[in-house]
Amino acid sequence: MARGRLRIYLGAAPGVGKTYAMLSEAHRRVERGTDCVVAFVEHHDRQRTEVMLHGLEQVPRKELEYRDAVFTEMDVDAVLRRAPAVALVDELAHTNVPGSRNAKRWQDVEELLAAGIDVVSTVNIQHLESLGDVVESITGVRQRETVPDEVVRRADQIELVDMSPQALRRRMAHGNIYKSDKVDAALSNYFRPGNLTALRELALLWVADRADEYLKQYRSEHRVSAIWGSRERIVVGLTGGPEGRTLIRRAARLAEKGAGGEVLAVYISRSDGLTSASPKELAVQRTLVEDLGGTFHHVVGEDIPAALLDFARGVNATQIVLGSSRRKAWQYVLGPGVGATVARESGPDLDVHIVTHGEVAKGRGLPVARGARLGRGRIIAGWLVGLAGPVVMAVLLNTVDLGLANDMLLFLTLTVAAALLGGLFPALASAAFGSLLLNYFYTPPLHRLTIADPKNIVAIVIFFGVALSVASVVDLAARRTHQAARLRAESEILSFLAGNVLRGETSLEELLERVRETFGMESAALLERAGDVEPWSCAGRAGFGPALQRPEDADVDMPVGDHMALALTGRVLPAEDRRVLAAFAAQAAVVLDRRRLQEEAEQARALAEGNRIRTALLAAVSHDLRTPLAGIKAAVSSLRSDDVDWSEEDRAELLEGIEEGADRLDHLVGNLLDMSRLQTGTVTPIVHETDLDEVVPMALVGVPDGSVDLDVPETLPMVEADAGLLERSVANLVENAVKYSPPDRPVLVSASAIADRVEVRIVDRGPGVPDEAKERIFEPFQRYGDAPRGAGVGLGLAVARGFAEAMGGTLNAEDTPGGGLTMVLSLRAAGSVTAAAAALAEPERQASC
Repeated sequence: MARGRLRIYLGAAPGVGKTYAMLSEAHRRVERGTDCVVAFVEHHDRQRTEVMLHGLEQVPRKELEYRDAVFTEMDVDAVLRRAPAVALVDELAHTNVPGSRNAKRWQDVEELLAAGIDVVSTVNIQHLESLGDVVESITGVRQRETVPDEVVRRADQIELVDMSPQALRRRMAHGNIYKSDKVDAALSNYFRPGNLTALRELALLWVADRADEYLKQYRSEHRVSAIWGSRERIVVGLTGGPEGRTLIRRAARLAEKGAGGEVLAVYISRSDGLTSASPKELAVQRTLVEDLGGTFHHVVGEDIPAALLDFARGVNATQIVLGSSRRKAWQYVLGPGVGATVARESGPDLDVHIVTHGEVAKGRGLPVARGARLGRGRIIAGWLVGLAGPVVMAVLLNTVDLGLANDMLLFLTLTVAAALLGGLFPALASAAFGSLLLNYFYTPPLHRLTIADPKNIVAIVIFFGVALSVASVVDLAARRTHQAARLRAESEILSFLAGNVLRGETSLEELLERVRETFGMESAALLERAGDVEPWSCAGRAGFGPALQRPEDADVDMPVGDHMALALTGRVLPAEDRRVLAAFAAQAAVVLDRRRLQEEAEQARALAEGNRIRTALLAAVSHDLRTPLAGIKAAVSSLRSDDVDWSEEDRAELLEGIEEGADRLDHLVGNLLDMSRLQTGTVTPIVHETDLDEVVPMALVGVPDGSVDLDVPETLPMVEADAGLLERSVANLVENAVKYSPPDRPVLVSASAIADRVEVRIVDRGPGVPDEAKERIFEPFQRYGDAPRGAGVGLGLAVARGFAEAMGGTLNAEDTPGGGLTMVLSLRAAGSVTAAAAALAEPERQASC
């Protein structure tokens, strides 16, 4: 069955009209005859949204009871049974009520998509998991309900629903979003113009990144090589010289002028030995560009301008930043230079900036078209000089008599020039051809290929020998230069690879992308299989083009062991490149193994934690839970015994023992269940304004009379908390304090307001806890000191802290002056700006339009 398609309406802020847009799309589809149903849509009493539900089939919701209240959630089973073509599911980031099929609504949506049902959903930008810290710093509200970015990125279509801050505030003022009693507070807190503008910018940038991914995919699939200037991408060409820092900063300033600008610094390894990049300087420049928000790339290229332009077009760059040449004026005879060549060949769609710097004309720059070996142009020039040069020289020397010695020196000069330009074979041809011309035109008898004077024979032989020696030396120098340059380029790449390992960059996809960029390939993939007869599978891939099924289908494959291979497509690599490729392949295998070891370690840690908790739970069940059960069993057996005639006082005492044992057992089991909920992340507090003077006294019901002094002023501000969770937290803290405090020193429970927080302090006069153990006492199944085995399973403090953090509060332990321990429970005051914004955002977390 084909997987369903997901369409998401992404809202820039609450109230922009995501649900309205989704319902409008549903009506259009129904009019076209599409089987479309409403799986879950919440209109929040917004009349225009409620009207849009008319005419659409709605799947009945599932009712769930939680904390003596009834909630409704999407009935996934009912939607699957209905099996529509399209289902509308509002509020993708919503957290389901405990007892639902899945913990999060996006998991419900995944089930519908897996069943082949298309889903149209909504989500606000502030609910994306990666933006949680950013949104909190802007609005002061921590979004508890989030959805993983990858879930949204996998959507087949994402449509931004946007509105200007002024228009959205007008909607709010007109009562189209919240009820009238919340409008003023909302406009002065969460819906401030600055907040809305920042959220709008986040949404636009996030959608722009997603659109950029679509564009890259389209360009790769359709092999589009032309530059589309949809976004400013600035490529900085680095040589390894100190001027690179100036170029990077200049490119960063250019990128800041356009929203979403991107800087890509690229160093192209030369293979002709003409550059001497400093690894230390390159490392500094890499750090600089990454600090400025850019990326660093290392590419091997035979022709610097061509490699730079290929890289720029490959990343769809719009601008190239280069430095003015460092060469002196006389060195321009070697070529026009990289900057001039790139500017000439960039074309109309790629702007080139030549930036001046302090290193101009202070040293040798980069001439153009100097390959690792003698390039085609130099070889052609060598043959022209070696063959045509002697003919021209003979014509010129026929007009003037300089003597045989001078004639030979001039012909030798041409041979040396041919060797310098074209290498060995043009020089040999020039020496042989020059010897013939010297014999024919300048040695007696003239115009004949014979030599009368033996001295002339010796002179021509020496001429040929010198020419041959010079050509051999030049060719050997070229080959040695090539080898040295190749080794230097390899060492630079291997040093870069080692640096990645030391920096902890262990992403397999990033490493494969680096391989693809370094060798200029279309794609790079790491393939593996379990055995010799098993099919190959892809462990990681980067680039574009069709997926590889086996290494034999690639243009280049590098085996790694018996059952793994690094496969590249794009072109055939020379044999000399395979040594570096082997290093990349080995590193890719190490990265893959490390990633799997990390996953196994995480699983092992989870299993170890689970085993630890299970072991502690078994110990608790085997002793602590059996203690009250044994007391209850003994009392019940005594009451049922016919051998003893119990008095009313005895019966009352036995019944009281049964009741106390049952209460104690209920308390222990309750703590176990609460810890289980905290471990599985299913605690969903219902936060609202709560009076401490109403909740705290209820938490003291189970402690002995006179063991607690209460000091909670009625004038304290209300707190943002779940009354049930708050009561359980305080009850556990008080019970723990009473357990360790001396009988004649009652526990003090006091509360006070500090800034925008309210603190509840539970003060005991017991033995106290040393500083190194203050955090450990909050771990599950921990007892401190010589606590009796029947005193509980060691979950009270862990549950109390878990509930406190679930409500957005904190719980810490401090020393009591004069001896003892003080537990400090800190909660948000309901009147604070942060709490007000959180309260206004809470309905949006439950359901946003």
